[in-house]
Amino acid sequence: MNPSLEILLALPFVMAVVVALLRDVPRGVTAWLAAAAPLLGLAILLTLTPAVMSGQVVSSQHDWIPQVDLVFSLRLDGLAWMFAGLVLLIGALVVMYAHYYLSRQDSAPRFFAYLLLFMGAMLGMVLAGNLLLLVVFWELTSISSFLLIGFWSHRRDAREGARMALTITAGGGLALLAGVLIIGRIVGSYDLDAVFAAGDLIRNSPMYPAALCLILLGVFSKSAQFPFHFWLPHAMAAPTPVSAYLHSATMVKAGVFLLARLHPVLSGTDLFFYLVSAVGAITLVMGAWNAIFQHDLKGLLAYSTISHLGLITLLFGLSEPMATVAAVFHILNHATFKASLFMAAGIIDHETGTRDIRRLGNLRHYLPFTSALAIIASLAMAGVPLLNGFLSKEMFFAEALDIQHHGGMRIAMIVAAFLAGVFGVAYSLRFVYETFFGRGPRALEDIPHEPPRWMKIPVEILVVLCLAVGIFPAWTIAPVLDTAARAILGANMPSYSLAVWHGFNLPLLMSVGGMVGGIALYFGLRRLLDLHAIMTRSQGRWLFHLNQEQTFRLASRFNKLWVNGSLQRSLLWLVLAAMVAAGAPFVGDLDWPQLRLDNLPALGWLLWLMLVAATAFTVRLHRQRLLAVIVMGVIGVIVSLTFALLSAPDLALTQLLVEMVTLALMLLAMNYLPSSSPPEPSALRRWRDAAIAIVAGTGVAALAYAVMTRPADTIAGELLARSLPEAYGSNVVNVILVDFRGFDTFGEITVFGIAALVVHALLRHSRMAPEKRMPGGPVPLPVPADLTQILFPLALTVSVYLFLRGHNAPGGGFVAGLVLAVPLLMQYVVQGMASVESRFAFNYIACIGVGLLIAALTGLVPMLMGYPFLTSGHLDLEVPWLGHLGLASAMGFDIGVYLVVFGGAMLILSMMGTVKPSKRKSSQRGTIQPSQRSPRTGEVR
Repeated sequence: MNPSLEILLALPFVMAVVVALLRDVPRGVTAWLAAAAPLLGLAILLTLTPAVMSGQVVSSQHDWIPQVDLVFSLRLDGLAWMFAGLVLLIGALVVMYAHYYLSRQDSAPRFFAYLLLFMGAMLGMVLAGNLLLLVVFWELTSISSFLLIGFWSHRRDAREGARMALTITAGGGLALLAGVLIIGRIVGSYDLDAVFAAGDLIRNSPMYPAALCLILLGVFSKSAQFPFHFWLPHAMAAPTPVSAYLHSATMVKAGVFLLARLHPVLSGTDLFFYLVSAVGAITLVMGAWNAIFQHDLKGLLAYSTISHLGLITLLFGLSEPMATVAAVFHILNHATFKASLFMAAGIIDHETGTRDIRRLGNLRHYLPFTSALAIIASLAMAGVPLLNGFLSKEMFFAEALDIQHHGGMRIAMIVAAFLAGVFGVAYSLRFVYETFFGRGPRALEDIPHEPPRWMKIPVEILVVLCLAVGIFPAWTIAPVLDTAARAILGANMPSYSLAVWHGFNLPLLMSVGGMVGGIALYFGLRRLLDLHAIMTRSQGRWLFHLNQEQTFRLASRFNKLWVNGSLQRSLLWLVLAAMVAAGAPFVGDLDWPQLRLDNLPALGWLLWLMLVAATAFTVRLHRQRLLAVIVMGVIGVIVSLTFALLSAPDLALTQLLVEMVTLALMLLAMNYLPSSSPPEPSALRRWRDAAIAIVAGTGVAALAYAVMTRPADTIAGELLARSLPEAYGSNVVNVILVDFRGFDTFGEITVFGIAALVVHALLRHSRMAPEKRMPGGPVPLPVPADLTQILFPLALTVSVYLFLRGHNAPGGGFVAGLVLAVPLLMQYVVQGMASVESRFAFNYIACIGVGLLIAALTGLVPMLMGYPFLTSGHLDLEVPWLGHLGLASAMGFDIGVYLVVFGGAMLILSMMGTVKPSKRKSSQRGTIQPSQRSPRTGEVR
């Protein structure tokens, strides 16, 4: 077990949080902080390099959810080492480049935080030693790339490109998850070492075709293979540093990484060969052909990326050892020349204000140094000798010529390889000739000039690598290639030599023919056609938008038919669906519980009768809104008393506080209800609603009764026995929440925090100015203002008291958070939100974020120590004057719950309390407008 892997993975995420929080520091400091993560990561990777290059697999493992074989397992072999090096090295160069590329209007902390989040997701994916963990990070790359592509959210193309990328790649991720689950079912484990050892078992399984197709859907969608390729050019709306990173070492390489990672267990069958090779060949030729006709520099590079990814996919599909070596080699070469080309395109855009080839030209006189760098990188992309792209292209041609036993496929692959070579030279030549030579530039606002010196350094480093690998491959790239390829092939590693010259042979002839054909094709197209007048349209984009429009149209029709904007109708369908789902298991086999009312005490009967009466009054008085809300509060109090009667003080206290908060929020919401209620429904509808209510209520009552009267020898006994010795708490309810089922609680507070943030996002643009808010609160209550102010310090004291005693007595973070929220709610209802905010000025969003972060950290710390997530620890102290003091680490998790509950409740209140009331007239559909209440009684007129 090596902690270096955990530190390596944690660095980008930690620095992302640091960069996001330090918003007021100079931009240069922000860039250095962002660069610290990949630079320190490279240093750690360097310390692990001798072990990896000697053939060892560095690993680290922590139990997460062992019941479903979900283990936080990190695994660094040669392939993961190579990809981690690409992610970190190019990531560091992109950070340096982005510092000079971003304008003053762009938020540097936000950009670098997104970039580091994406970097961490990619590292997690390549280091994952468990297939389920790999899928988790796989989807995190989709989410973080969505944030990066849509960074310029004010631009429509950025929003559209981000949505398209997320839809396609996340959809492929769902297919990948299904395929991984099938693999786990076949093998009996999701551990990568176990999966590698079961290659024959997987290939011989009847579920292999389904697993292969599902995994390939994830691979093809992420790596922009046909027919999912169309999202990649639209991702060009991202800032150029993002494009350089996504296209060279990260996002689109995730798919080919997974193909390489699972190559030992999925390859070797005819199905794999035909599917992967055919899709790769189609993508290779189609992407190269479309690149020729692009007018946007980044668009041309995007389609060339699609083509090169098709080349890599095709090589993996051949399932031959030497083809696998060539695929890994081209991954390295493509990363270097493509990153440098995107950065050069960004410099051109930065200095000229455009990426349109039709407005560029002759830039070698204005940007001589940048032009030289971009031309060298373009020649590497075209596969010109003495550059790295030439070597891997020759290996590709050799493998295409070497295909055996597939007849027509061999000819098709050779033709596809040659056409791709011709088209690759043609689009590279267009990039070079029409940007740096010829006439121009045209209609530029400013005279272009060289960028700052440090902005060119990342491009220089990458171009030097292209030259060094192309001229001295055996001394530069050979050890890296051997280490990475051996991790895939193992004992099947072929013998080969990396050299610039292998004599006169067919691959060399194909290379020369491709270069000559590409030059002839480009100048022939220029002579026969007006390339500047050709407009290409993406059929994939059109189909995507057509599918999106039809989906929205279908949903609109469904809503109009079944919902029609009516909350009552939505609730009706929800209740009916719940009734059907709950009653289906009992059809034909009704087993009603036997009622035993002899043990019910007199107080229980009294509470039950009060509950029934209050419920009936609520139904009867529902049109008198204020009175109905008060009666509903009475119902909550009765339920609290019932919990107390059943010896559940924690539940009673929680229910009482929830009722208090809910009552205040409902009083607040009444301010925005229509002044008059809709007319009474027909008698038939009332009888229908009554019947449904009776059936649903009876079912819930029967379920509650069955649960409360079930035998006592259940898991409850085990929880009672383990609470004190294992979780160090005598309050079993709190121990369940923060220890035994802490992961559930973490999910619940996350959902609660998200709900509060959604309310904030929906209502923040409808807030009234502070001076226009109602100073006396929305609903006058007979409570003196001074009394509400006195309540806060008292409530704070009670809140802290309940929090500290929660692990051993009724209380805890949830209850304490609600206690602290109640006096603020009361102050708002009486005095108005402006008064409360002016005196307290809480940042509720930060409160939610800090609470979730604390809760997560208390779960992650045990994992770093080799224990499952959220495992509790205990410390016994002897404190002067206090005596013996026992502390449980679950208190840290409870602090997170405390902050999230308080921040979420108050954020919802603060947003609802400052919404501009609608001035539209009420209608039968319940249009929102301010209620008109009597100043004396508060009743609706």
